[in-house]
Amino acid sequence: MRVRDDEDYPPQVGAEPQEQPLVGTAASDALPVLFERDGPMLYQLGLRICGSAQEAQDLVQETFLTAYRKWHQFRGESSARTWLYTIASRICRRSKRLRSGEPHRMASLDELLPGAAEPVPEVSWSEHDPFETTVRHETVERVGNAIAELPLEFRMPLVLKEIAGLSIEEVATVLDLLPATVKTRVHRARLQLRRVLADALPAREDPRVGSRQICVDLVSAKQEALDRGVAHALPDDLICERCEAVFATLDLTSEACRRIGRGELPEELRREILAAFAAPSSGAASAGVRVAGDAR
Repeated sequence: MRVRDDEDYPPQVGAEPQEQPLVGTAASDALPVLFERDGPMLYQLGLRICGSAQEAQDLVQETFLTAYRKWHQFRGESSARTWLYTIASRICRRSKRLRSGEPHRMASLDELLPGAAEPVPEVSWSEHDPFETTVRHETVERVGNAIAELPLEFRMPLVLKEIAGLSIEEVATVLDLLPATVKTRVHRARLQLRRVLADALPAREDPRVGSRQICVDLVSAKQEALDRGVAHALPDDLICERCEAVFATLDLTSEACRRIGRGELPEELRREILAAFAAPSSGAASAGVRVAGDAR
C-alpha cells in the first residue's frame, strides 16, 4: 500500500483560516468578506443537510441576510465563522428542512471497526494515474451519498467538522453540545463513511492482522490526529495490514470531504446576495432577495 507524500498530505480538515478582526466593522464592509470566504462552504452544508439545491440556496440567503441585520450583535466572543454557522444551524433546525425518511440508526463503534476475517481494501495514491484519478472522483460521489445516509445528529457535526473545517470546539459551540459528544459523533460518522469506501475498493483476503485492542487504540489515535489536522506517524512494526487499510481509507474519506467543500456557489445566488449587501442602509432584506425567515 502506497501513501502519497506531497503538500496535500496529511489532511488539514481542522485548519482554521486566518481571520481579520471584524468587530466594529460596518456590516456593509464585513459581510461581503465573510460571504466570499464562507458562502461556498455554507452552500455545501445546505446541500448535505437540507437535501436539495433550492433549500441550500435558501439557507445561504437566510444566513447571510440574517447576519447582515444582526451584525450589531456580533461581539467577537467567538470567531465570525462560528457565529455564521450558529445562525445557519438554527435556521436548519427551526425550518425543519429535513427530508422524509431520515435515517435514524447509527451503527455502534464495535460494528464500524473491521473484524479479523474481513478483506483488506487496497488503497494507493497517484496524481498521475488516470484510473486512480477516476477512483478519486467516484470516491467524492460515494462519500457525498454516504453523508446523506447518516442520521442528522451525526451528519451535522460531520459536515461542520470535515467539510466546513471547523474545530471540534467550534462545532460544539455551533451545536450547543459538549466537545466530547461532538468528537464521539464525528468519529463514528467518519468510520461509517470509510466503511462505505472500503466496500467499494478492491480487496485482498487473509490479511496480516494484529490484536484487535491494539487496532482499536491505534484507530482512536488516528482519529485524534484527524481532529487536529496533524500527521499520524507510527513505526511500521506497530501497524498491521488491517490498521494500515483503516488509516488509508480514513485519509481518503477526509480528502473526499475537503473536495466536497471546494464546490462552487451558484453564480446567480452570489450576485443576488452581493447586490443585497450593496443596497441602501434600509436593510439587506429589502434588496429583492427572497428570505423565508429570521434566526432568533
